[in-house]
Amino acid sequence: MEAVAMGARAEPGIDRNRLFWLSCISLIVTAMTFAIRAGILTQLSDEFALSDTQLGWVNSMAFLGFPLAMVVFGFLYNKLGPRLIMILAFFGHLLGLVLTIFADGFLGLLISTFFIGFANGSVEAACNPLVADLYKDEKTKWLNRFHVWFPGGIVIGAVVSYVMTNAGIGWQPQIAVMLFPTVIYGAMIFTTRFPDVPESERTIDLDAKGVLLMSAILGLLILIGTPNNLIAGLPGTFVLPLLLVLGLTFVMMLWRAGRTRDALLLIVLMSIMSITATSELGTQQWVDRILGAQLGNLPGQAMIVLGMVTGIMAVGRYFAGPLIHALNPLGVLLMSAILTTLGLFLMSSASGAMVYVSAIIFAVGVCYFWPTMIGVTAQYVPRSGALGMSLVGAAGMFALTIWNPIIGGWIDSARASAEASGLDGTAVEVAAGQGALSQLVYFPVVLIGIFALLYLARKQLENTAEATQS
Repeated sequence: MEAVAMGARAEPGIDRNRLFWLSCISLIVTAMTFAIRAGILTQLSDEFALSDTQLGWVNSMAFLGFPLAMVVFGFLYNKLGPRLIMILAFFGHLLGLVLTIFADGFLGLLISTFFIGFANGSVEAACNPLVADLYKDEKTKWLNRFHVWFPGGIVIGAVVSYVMTNAGIGWQPQIAVMLFPTVIYGAMIFTTRFPDVPESERTIDLDAKGVLLMSAILGLLILIGTPNNLIAGLPGTFVLPLLLVLGLTFVMMLWRAGRTRDALLLIVLMSIMSITATSELGTQQWVDRILGAQLGNLPGQAMIVLGMVTGIMAVGRYFAGPLIHALNPLGVLLMSAILTTLGLFLMSSASGAMVYVSAIIFAVGVCYFWPTMIGVTAQYVPRSGALGMSLVGAAGMFALTIWNPIIGGWIDSARASAEASGLDGTAVEVAAGQGALSQLVYFPVVLIGIFALLYLARKQLENTAEATQS
């Protein structure tokens, strides 16, 4: 990793390289929880007799805890500072991992996975604004460098899961492996000085209006993201409460930023992030269930594909700077949407070697989605600050809370249809995976149109962003 470049905050006694690596290691833990959970889904299904829909709810708990942490700590970042938030992340990871190891069924997995998700969101809530603050003049470039370690951590987790699964080692020891990097970044937190939040930025209006808005948003997110009869019984299920969440978020951002343009654009970016995240993570989280049969049901083979995909993503993010400079962040996102669509389309009918070819195209496509969306938020809605970046990231992860059970339902439904048509054995599982992929491809198709429009409007967005800061 190259030395800290110009634009980093100069503050006496701050080791910026150490802070950056602390952030990266904590993100590796976040990514490993994602990869290893993807690798043990079949083991969890067999041991606890869980359907794919139930596995979807287990997955969704991680994606519920994540946005809740990001919303809370994005709101309180300037008050608490990154160090305290990272301490909470560390203890959240410890608790979640230990509870997962000792889980004895569906409910235990739900609770432990929620704690892991909350810790993961705390890492993002603390480290995204920290990195952006350390590299003020090159935010998008260095946020991509930081987010190298999400796919990098997935590679590590995928390799660990593959090796341990093929060695006949159960899912509990695979979870326990993650305790080692967790302890490393925890030790670094307590031995590293963090930059102080300027006194002028530490004041947060926590009056009744702010508390009421935050409580209402969090309450609605919990209702939408957990299995309950209240939401299930509404017309359109989660649609109306989700629109209410967006409305309340608009009010909160209008109150915080004081500008309608910023509040509206942030809602737009949150909505877009929900689609980019589902395109990327919705596919990767289910890789074993979607591609396992297409790869011959070889133990851990889907983890090789996941490791290959995320390895490509890590390299692409590390060298993102020249591409972003050449195409503009919105141009990069448009390119990403096109390649992701092509990759998923090919993957939905691929077999044998073509699975790997389509996965490579998919990897290049989704590579820049997450960090570039965070960078676009920092660039085009600068007054939203840490809260804006956290809300956009939270929207991405919360989308997976909604879509994970639905993706699991697609797999169950496609499997049932295949069995009804007379297929059996491996052919049923291939059809189930391809059925889910044929639905997932619609997400990046929508993104192509959205990013094309934003790319055409980029000059106006830049001009209004500059006016916002002046």
